Amino acid sequence: MTEVPDATAKAAALLAELSVAEKIAFLHQHQPAVERLGLAAFHTGCEALHGVAWIGRATVFPQAVGLGATWDRDLLRRVGEAVSTEVRAFRQDTENAFQASDVADKHPMVSLNVWAPVVNLLRDPRWGRNEEGYSEDPLATAEMATAYCRGLRGEHPTIWRTAPVLKHFLAYNVETDRDVIDIEVPPRVLNEYELPAFRGPIQAGVAAGVMPGYNLTNGVPNHVHPLIKDALRAWNPELVICSDAQAPSNLVEREKYFASHVESHAAALKAGLDSYTDNGPDARPTIERFTQALEQGLISEADIDAAVGRLLAMRAATGEFDPDTDPYAGIGADVISCPAHNALALQAARAAIVLLKNEDETLPLALSEPDETDPADNRLAAAVIGHLGSRVLTDWYSGELPYAVSIADGLRTAFGDRAVTAVDGAEVISLRAGEAEFGPFCHQDWGTSVQYPIAVRTLQAVESGKYLTLAGDGDTEVLAEAWTPDGWVVKELWEFHETDEGQTVVRSNASGRYLRVGDDGRLFADATTAEEATAFVVESLTSGIRQAVAAAASAKHAIVVLGNDPHINGRETVDRDGLALPADQEALLRAVVEANPNTTLVLVSSYPYAIGWAAENVPSIVWTAHGGQELGNAVADVLTGAHNPAGRLPQTWYAADSDLPAPQDYDVIGSGWTYQYSRREHLYAFGHGLSYTTFEYGDLVLTVREDQLGALTIVAETQITNSGSTAGQDVVQLYSHALDASVPTPLRRLQGFERIELAPGESHTVVFEVPAERLAHWSEELGAFRVQSGEYEFTVGRSSIDLPSSASVKLNLR
Repeated sequence: MTEVPDATAKAAALLAELSVAEKIAFLHQHQPAVERLGLAAFHTGCEALHGVAWIGRATVFPQAVGLGATWDRDLLRRVGEAVSTEVRAFRQDTENAFQASDVADKHPMVSLNVWAPVVNLLRDPRWGRNEEGYSEDPLATAEMATAYCRGLRGEHPTIWRTAPVLKHFLAYNVETDRDVIDIEVPPRVLNEYELPAFRGPIQAGVAAGVMPGYNLTNGVPNHVHPLIKDALRAWNPELVICSDAQAPSNLVEREKYFASHVESHAAALKAGLDSYTDNGPDARPTIERFTQALEQGLISEADIDAAVGRLLAMRAATGEFDPDTDPYAGIGADVISCPAHNALALQAARAAIVLLKNEDETLPLALSEPDETDPADNRLAAAVIGHLGSRVLTDWYSGELPYAVSIADGLRTAFGDRAVTAVDGAEVISLRAGEAEFGPFCHQDWGTSVQYPIAVRTLQAVESGKYLTLAGDGDTEVLAEAWTPDGWVVKELWEFHETDEGQTVVRSNASGRYLRVGDDGRLFADATTAEEATAFVVESLTSGIRQAVAAAASAKHAIVVLGNDPHINGRETVDRDGLALPADQEALLRAVVEANPNTTLVLVSSYPYAIGWAAENVPSIVWTAHGGQELGNAVADVLTGAHNPAGRLPQTWYAADSDLPAPQDYDVIGSGWTYQYSRREHLYAFGHGLSYTTFEYGDLVLTVREDQLGALTIVAETQITNSGSTAGQDVVQLYSHALDASVPTPLRRLQGFERIELAPGESHTVVFEVPAERLAHWSEELGAFRVQSGEYEFTVGRSSIDLPSSASVKLNLR
């Protein structure tokens, strides 16, 4: 990388010593050792989205969308620092790092090349991977990603603690047919909306590489897209481009863009793809394809050298080839889930919580234990209702939790066990077929998605707490033995189909086969048709709603915790088909509110919901992404007022599915997508979030500064005062609007944000500096950005629609 010439020189010297065959082998993700040169085996890729993932027990921070909700650059930098420090610990102190981990392979090779963060914009809340992004806004995403990368990279001037790779270039927001879908992106949307999220961290010098997305953009697969060179490498010539898993082979097998793998691999190398994540750890197909491409003259040795040189330079930049000078070499396993990292996880989980509604200041809760001296006061302080109230869930890119504090746990810690009760509110059922009976199962409805056109359910054995799952050879046996719905294919999902006779056949969503009771009385999922399946009578043993209503009525305050399981509905490969809560969850909420109007809804989810009924009828509503190990303490701190919430929504919460264009419609300008262009009335606006205190905004004062080269900067200044009686944080947001634009421009465009903390009565002056180039729009005629002369309005406030102060400035550009 350009800032580490010694590493580049070391890489060049090693490259000169490698044979052609050795260099070709280095193009695969799993690079072999070269003992004669002292080169160890290496592979690209260690998942580190919100903690070290897939390799063992490590600190788990909130999902990326939750980190985005903090609007806190310094916090993101410190989280990145903690994550990269734990990556180093796993690599350098392997035996101790894996000692307490529940992983099959106790000693996997750990790479200092981390595949994080995801900078795809949260354009569409139905996107299955919504949890992985920071924001729907390009500036906010770029700023947060830059901060996280800065933490991952480390503070040393030449040695990188880890080498982050940005995901997924380009226009990747659809999971359905993601490896064949062709996304049309107009030039203005491409340059004003999609590219800036990548450009920010790359030009800041804190990203080591980029991973292309599976899709095609404007007719060209991203893995051979000319923008790899025309944009990414123009910003940094030394960027390493790592393929997504199996994407090189997809160029032929799925996309059919090339006639042969030899041709496709050659084209990808020439387009700028350096590392090939293909066929798992088996490098032989990749080696054979490149060897033939070289023999056929489709590529040159210089093409190979360019790619391998960049890969070696990235390795060198982490200090791998000079361990004696590596400032991070002493990091050991004691940092993994250490007290400082656990405290940071709690701080991040608190900062990510957004108070959506607080009618009549029903929060914070005034909880107390029942007054045993008062016979009339026999109610519990609070009832926590809902499956997610007693559980802490992970997602596909989470690490193994070192510990977990649920919301019920957090409230019990705050107020005592006797003051808080928790119930699932889920129906308990059994399945009967003649003499055979299976259950009891706790029966959860997780809604529908594009991939799951019928509602999918989990069946959790009441006795053991384990989920009914596919097992045995060929996944045909069915046992209650899974601790959580998990895995690339989720084998714990079941569809209930009613027969004409009023009975039910149960279909595995994973295999497509139906349940059958064997002659020995065991369950099998091997019936190919509904006719071959066993027809069950579904018997309700316990009414979840009746249980929830009783708990709510017995408590002074009901806390209903709803949301998603990140492994089920809305995840990698699975988009949502809409914004509604699952039907059973909506019914549960309505029943609880009727039983106890003093209800708070806590949404724990990877994405927004259309909760129109709740917004009208529930007094207080809180949203948090899945918050990691400290979720429960963080939510309890907010509900009780121990922490004043200051999270802000990183994306628009739309009121209904009808407000959304088609998922593949990327024309945010023409279709009125995102807060920038939408004229609809939304449920909750981009940037929205409430506090337990109030903040007053002074006048917005604008000045224009010109440097010696004639470049203009707009300086925006305003004073914020905490006018309430409680200390709190506000996220001050500055937006612009071009009043004289000759083309459609954003109704409002985020130009700056700062999270500040103020004591009661305290004031602080916030100053934003906005280079005039940020006011530019892409001119298709010029093929470049253009800032027009004219009047520009700036507004500042608490969200994209709550903007109490404004001022205008007229720019006369030469």
